[in-house]
Amino acid sequence: MRPFLLGLALALTLPPFPFGFLAPLPLAFLLRGGFREGFLAGVGFWGLHLIWLPQSFANLFGPLGALPFLPLVLLKALSFGLLFALTPSPLARLGGWVVLEWLTEQGELAFPWGFLGYALAEAPGRVLAAWGGVYLLSLLVLLAAYGLAHRRPWVLLPWALLWLWPLPQVEGEEKGLLVQGNLNPLAKVQGELDERVYLRLTREGLARHPEAGLVVWPETAVWQIPEGLDTLLQGRPLITGLNLFGPNRAVLYQGGQILAHYDKVRLVPFGERFPFREVLGRVYGFFFRAFGLGELANRTPGEGIAPLGAYGVFICYESVFPSVARGLAREGARVLVLLTNDAWYGPSFGGRQHFAMGRLRAVETGLWLLRAGNDGITASVDPLGRTVAAIPPHREGFLLAPYAQREGATPYVRLGDWAVALALTIFLFGLILRVRLPGWRNW
Repeated sequence: MRPFLLGLALALTLPPFPFGFLAPLPLAFLLRGGFREGFLAGVGFWGLHLIWLPQSFANLFGPLGALPFLPLVLLKALSFGLLFALTPSPLARLGGWVVLEWLTEQGELAFPWGFLGYALAEAPGRVLAAWGGVYLLSLLVLLAAYGLAHRRPWVLLPWALLWLWPLPQVEGEEKGLLVQGNLNPLAKVQGELDERVYLRLTREGLARHPEAGLVVWPETAVWQIPEGLDTLLQGRPLITGLNLFGPNRAVLYQGGQILAHYDKVRLVPFGERFPFREVLGRVYGFFFRAFGLGELANRTPGEGIAPLGAYGVFICYESVFPSVARGLAREGARVLVLLTNDAWYGPSFGGRQHFAMGRLRAVETGLWLLRAGNDGITASVDPLGRTVAAIPPHREGFLLAPYAQREGATPYVRLGDWAVALALTIFLFGLILRVRLPGWRNW
């Protein structure tokens, strides 16, 4: 029972909960124990961290929508159990935990949620992500926990500094108009999309804020570029998502033509693509019919990551992948633009959790982030991870969002995931210091 409660406590230190400053405390007790302790802690942690899944999907699809929650939690808890079993010392576990986080960003089933570094999302010390990404922040959280576990209370001093670090002001000289349509996501899938709301809100927004030099609509906002848009934009560029049947596409439109497009590379498993469909075809068919969606086809993934001119555009789920934003920055993006549709989260806290994680991409790349959401959170985030402008979610509206185009590259953009290599070294060093068979006897 104790590991389960510690897992719950650890989940409360990650967004959207405001207790990140307490993260080292439950972790200090979770640096010891075997498979059983890890599995129980994982059930508590992932059960609370992902509680938005049954809340949101049951709200959209009825009780059957909650079914994927239990197997997902058990699989993620199993990963904790294996981590604990294979790390017989606190030092090995410290390094192995970060390596496990990195592994969850890889492959076809990638689901990079629950990184410990997000405990620092509200701390000024998050700026260290510019040096080593969210993985460096995870290492810092674990190092603080390691110090407490070994009765080194002085680690609380550098930990406190991460929360008291003064940050300078950053000015955004340019202005963008971000439009929030607040459309029902299920209606969009079923072809009941009314794109006129974006024309109306853009017209109202530009009338009130003619200084806006860029217009941004969210993910899958329209089926095609609507007629009469050129007169409305008056030469301004528009970045919008297109609701196509194949790729999940974002386009840069200006002067009557699409200048460039980007197709989403990181597709949502079991949402935009359906792994192992040859084997699980009947299972998928059952859920499609139960949810009233018909027979959904896999979306077509993009061929690579590339900015649309100066704009590093990425889409929804991709905001939790450090590698996507880093790739855009390496390719010359001078501002990040995220198009998303978080209406799937419904009334749960999933949308706020998603937003908090995505803010770290601005810090990692040193670029401004403009975020246009179908139902929110629509916001402007500065390169230090602060939300400088936002509008309330779950209603239609528009936002005059300050930003600036920046050149140069942070150490993280240049060097990548060196913190993961450091964590792997710590993991191996921890094993060498305690040579014995992994702790399977701790079941």
